[in-house]
Amino acid sequence: MYQALYRKYRPRTFSDVAGQEHVTVTLRRQIMSGRQSHAYLFVGTRGTGKTTCAKVLSRAINCLKPIDGDPCNECASCIGIENGSILDVLELDAASNNGVDDVRALREEAIYSPATVSKRVYIIDEVHMLSNSAFNALLKILEEPPEHLLFILATTALHKVPATILSRCQRFSFKRLSFSAITERLHFVAENEGLTLTDEAAKELSALADGSMRDALSLLDQCASDTVVDLQRVLDTIGLVGRQELLGLVEAAALRNMTTALSILDKAYNDGRDMSSLLSEMASLMRDVLICKLSPSSPLLSGGFSDSELSKLSAAFSPERLFSSLELIREAVSALSRSSNAKLTVEMSLIRICDERLSDDIPALLSRIERLEGAQSVQTPLVRGNGSGSSAQEKERKGESWTQEAQGGIEAEAHEAQGAIEVSKQEAQGAIEAEAHEAQGAIEASKQEAQGGIEAEAHEAQGAIGVSKQEAQGGIEAEAHEAQGAIEANKQGTQDTDFWNSILEHLKSDMSIYSPLSDRAKVQAELKDNVLIVRAGDIFTVGLIESKKFSDPLKEAARKVVGPDTVTRVELGVGHAGDNGTKKIDDLSRFGVVEFE
Repeated sequence: MYQALYRKYRPRTFSDVAGQEHVTVTLRRQIMSGRQSHAYLFVGTRGTGKTTCAKVLSRAINCLKPIDGDPCNECASCIGIENGSILDVLELDAASNNGVDDVRALREEAIYSPATVSKRVYIIDEVHMLSNSAFNALLKILEEPPEHLLFILATTALHKVPATILSRCQRFSFKRLSFSAITERLHFVAENEGLTLTDEAAKELSALADGSMRDALSLLDQCASDTVVDLQRVLDTIGLVGRQELLGLVEAAALRNMTTALSILDKAYNDGRDMSSLLSEMASLMRDVLICKLSPSSPLLSGGFSDSELSKLSAAFSPERLFSSLELIREAVSALSRSSNAKLTVEMSLIRICDERLSDDIPALLSRIERLEGAQSVQTPLVRGNGSGSSAQEKERKGESWTQEAQGGIEAEAHEAQGAIEVSKQEAQGAIEAEAHEAQGAIEASKQEAQGGIEAEAHEAQGAIGVSKQEAQGGIEAEAHEAQGAIEANKQGTQDTDFWNSILEHLKSDMSIYSPLSDRAKVQAELKDNVLIVRAGDIFTVGLIESKKFSDPLKEAARKVVGPDTVTRVELGVGHAGDNGTKKIDDLSRFGVVEFE
């Protein structure tokens, strides 16, 4: 019967475990000195060797003739534990045995001495899946177990394990396996299996494994349909885009060549490439480009691409545009799970990466500003000879003069653009104050109308004939109560307007925060029982307000105006959507001094 590679090549000794020397060396020393603990907790991500080390430890402790802390795997104890014939070593899955009754049964059984080995060992995998009552039932025996008992707990979610359990165990943290350790192990397994594994294929499988040896061996097992496993075999089997195709796609996006980028995407889609994997590969490459842009000699590069390729792409991208592109890819990956047309989702993301004008988020706007600033680079015009032997110095002087004039023109246009922006801000502030004044007037009018209505109704009730005094009095009181409610509602409306204006006044020192929040068409506020509800007209504004840059100053201002116990909540939905970022930029463009491409 065929056995999966990750099971067939599971390490049988501590020395065979790759990349976890900080754990295996300590365990071997404890076994050699006889100072092992009664409870261990192995923590780490999937495929890093937690269960493997637990199995090796259970054999090493019971081995009749251990070798430097490793089990010999030849004595009756090692063989019996490995083939499962010795029931004193038991492996449990907490995901399916997580009830308090399961732990009680384990506890009742654990008090008996082992039949054939020196230590009764319980390996509990995914221990964080135990219920609270099961953890409580485990506490006592875990703290003071019998001499013959050993617990080995393994988990991928340390934060879900109670502190009372953590304090009773020796904790070992398993690291993600390094790129080189996985590659070396893949070559070892391929050689033993009679496979020809190329270096490019091994590196690709190592990168896809993301630090998990089990994932790497499973991928190799999947690609081993032939004796030769090369890069193309890996790409075709797993549905990945080729290295050159990916470089061409990102390069076309960097050069804003939308036609080429969409053609490469269409070919990858027709070849059966997975769109989610394509986005992940693009994000990984752009992440390397960003690191190369900010720190060329950084050791954080993934190693999937050469320094020259990354340098070429980093020269075509600005940091602002890379941040915007990565954010667009992140949104597209999130939207794929809800989309019925994966190709369309990826195409829309790719188009927005090629043309920043189609995005109104902050990174995209910064990228557009950076592009405008880059337009200041001008070429010196060619100075033609007039036949009379114009000197090179005169040509250079004319060129410098022309460059200075061009630079001066650019600075003047930038100054005019700044002035236009300030005028726009002042007009927007004036409009906000006018709206606030109109709203205050409407509230006062409502108060007067309500008061007049109360007096008129009271007069009519007083002069009514044929109505008893008791009924008239009751009617007056009811109407007065309703009028009071109307007055309180109007006062509350006034309060809502006043408190929001006061909060905005506190934020006025930072115009980048004040301007979006003061846009009444896109942002509205309401106060309910010390809860400040901020409603935004679109999902982008919601995300902007929830960002740390906006949320912290907003909460601080709300606490100053409303009270220290104020809670701030952001919701989606106002009376109308209002302007978007693109319209704001178009409004600035009407002044004729700033032109966004």
